[in-house]
Amino acid sequence: MRILLVEDDPHTAAFIAKGLREDGHAVDHADNGRDGLFMATTEAYDALVLDRMLPGLDGLTLLKTVRGAGSQVPVLLLTALGDVDHRVEGLRAGADDYLVKPFAYSELSARLDSIARRGASGGSEPTKLRVADLELDLLSREARRGEKRIELQPREFRLLEYLMKQAERVVTRTMLLEAVWDYHFDPQTNVIDVHISRLRQKIDAGFPKPLLHTVRGAGYRLGT
Repeated sequence: MRILLVEDDPHTAAFIAKGLREDGHAVDHADNGRDGLFMATTEAYDALVLDRMLPGLDGLTLLKTVRGAGSQVPVLLLTALGDVDHRVEGLRAGADDYLVKPFAYSELSARLDSIARRGASGGSEPTKLRVADLELDLLSREARRGEKRIELQPREFRLLEYLMKQAERVVTRTMLLEAVWDYHFDPQTNVIDVHISRLRQKIDAGFPKPLLHTVRGAGYRLGT
């Protein structure tokens, strides 16, 4: 992908740009909002990684201007402002996803890939998710594996939905805490382990091939 990175902190920018280039992406960098807006509206990019607090022009104003110009380029918003109101404000301004500093590069990469895939599909969200013979209907809120209907509690449904949207990718505990529990800190409990165990019993027990895998030292992966 060709990615525009708008980040004023030189160390953070260098860290992100290095990782993106190692992943094979082309990266342009702007260290202020005005240059970032000019580049975003005059060049074609596959995704934007945008800091919220920028000199010259703040990230939210930049984002609103880009969206006002009709651009649907996928945008990952970075910020040190992590409370719910700030996240909602960023998403309502047009961001596709929101990542709170400090963050691991692997999480940024996964989120960027996810919003880029959504952008490539025209921005439309599927109403059904499928991994092997496991299917999740987002409208009827039903889950099935083969012919078996699976009863899920609301949190289990959210957990499975997130895992299926990240199918075949390793999902970290941090990613799960933020996406499923809306935590931006580690509560130092076994809440993830308990829910993963319950979900594994529901979707894998009685089937010859497990789909929910633990990746030791990294997280979890749903896939074949």
